[in-house]
Amino acid sequence: MTGATDPFSASIIPFEVPEQMRAFAEKGVSQARESYAKFKDAAETHNGTVEAVFTTASKGASEYSAKLVEFMKANTTAQLDFAQELFSLKSPSEALELWTGHTRKQIETFQAQAKELAEIGQRVATATAEPIKASASKFYPPAA
Repeated sequence: MTGATDPFSASIIPFEVPEQMRAFAEKGVSQARESYAKFKDAAETHNGTVEAVFTTASKGASEYSAKLVEFMKANTTAQLDFAQELFSLKSPSEALELWTGHTRKQIETFQAQAKELAEIGQRVATATAEPIKASASKFYPPAA
């Protein structure tokens, strides 16, 4: 650059800048540009990471909620069917047998549902952490 826009131009600076000063200033400007580029890249990556985390977490929460609604419907139906069967029984021994069988089945169902919800939760947590791990690996590579 020459003329009025050149910071080292004789027309702006009325004395001659020693070569060492000029090199030092150029090095400082170069380092500032590199630092800014790294900062900008980190900020853009961070924004992308946050977006990916929220998108994954949102999808996971939707899946988890849908599964809860599915379980609620199934459990409500099972309770209504149980009540209907209970009213059609003729003796207390039949009622006790039905009650025992229903209770055992509900405990097994609740255990299976809890296991499935835990698996969904674990999968969502792992998927949600993945963008964070990928972003961190760009800035903090594994030690050799």
